[in-house]
Amino acid sequence: MQTTNEKNIAIVCNMLAGAGRAVLMADKITTELKKRNIVHTLFKENWPGHFTGYTNIFIVGGDGTLNYFINHYHDILLPLVIFNAGTGNDFHWLLYGNMTFDELMLAALSKYPKPIDAGKCNEQYFINGVGIGFEGDVAKALTGKKKRPGKTSFLISILKKIFSYRSINYSIRSSERNITGKKLLVDIYNGSQVGGGFHVAPEAKATDGLLDVIIAGNLSLLQRLKYLPVIEKGKHLHLPFIDHFRTTHILIESEDPMQYHLDGEYFEAQKLAIEILPAALNFRF
Repeated sequence: MQTTNEKNIAIVCNMLAGAGRAVLMADKITTELKKRNIVHTLFKENWPGHFTGYTNIFIVGGDGTLNYFINHYHDILLPLVIFNAGTGNDFHWLLYGNMTFDELMLAALSKYPKPIDAGKCNEQYFINGVGIGFEGDVAKALTGKKKRPGKTSFLISILKKIFSYRSINYSIRSSERNITGKKLLVDIYNGSQVGGGFHVAPEAKATDGLLDVIIAGNLSLLQRLKYLPVIEKGKHLHLPFIDHFRTTHILIESEDPMQYHLDGEYFEAQKLAIEILPAALNFRF
């Protein structure tokens, strides 16, 4: 095990994350490391091109910050820790639950790193999940807007989109399923929740080398209103309009532009080739 003096920690902070909470968190981390006489460097505005010479990386922000990190440093082998300082901290919750700051610092400094899966969608990387259709439209509505902590902003956007979203036709192909037709949402998840606490893939594990696929049929307005609380709590996998399976590769196509997000970041495409990247990253947790 590394001793305290052998550590050289890079801290990368998204200054915009969490409406300034990330900066406060980063300062709190540096104060704690100084108390412990641990060598560290804080990067706020300009992140380094590489992390040669460092032993650990602390990422301060939310799911969007983590997505940015893995897309710029997807070959990184150093142990990582994500500190929850964004508006959406869903992947942090998967690894650390409701740890206090002191508990998280202890884990960050003493736990052995463990391999965590990531995913690839076309030429971009994700770690929590891909939300296509309804979820993508919700993400589009939130793009560029100031978000509230937790799931408040996500829930407000969902309640608005429930009335206006129109499902499109998909062609979904994998070794396990061939599915076509109109669908409300097509979710491919490595993590278990989205939007600050919606448990869309409650059985997903980021260590099993598989992606959890959750597909919901073309629900009516009344069905959407009825089952939103059920999906939020993760009690929907048994419902007749839900198709749930696990895969390593999946191809999704549509004649219409598909609205989708990667870890909350919004995009559009007509073809998505998605695959799992087993044990791609190392996290201390």
